Amino acid sequence: MRKSDITKEVAKRKGITQRKARAIVDLVFSTMAEALTRGEKIEIRGLGTFKVKKKPSRFVKDPRTGAEIFVKEKFVPTFKMGKVMKNSLNSKG
Repeated sequence: MRKSDITKEVAKRKGITQRKARAIVDLVFSTMAEALTRGEKIEIRGLGTFKVKKKPSRFVKDPRTGAEIFVKEKFVPTFKMGKVMKNSLNSKG
């Protein structure tokens, strides 16, 4: 599912124009991105939790050459599925 699909679904379910739905979806996603940039955790009940984890700097091996490469520390977004979502997925099929 893409962002445009979410926008169409919001417009259809709420009986609003796609332009208004796109503005709402953009606002939600940008607010989430800003919160993660500030290091905040986002918890959406029934879905899961988004947060940013710090990965420390380290040396890794290039699989082709075997040479060691230094990788700087970085921050990566993570998602942990909530119990309701996990149960919903596992009850299918």
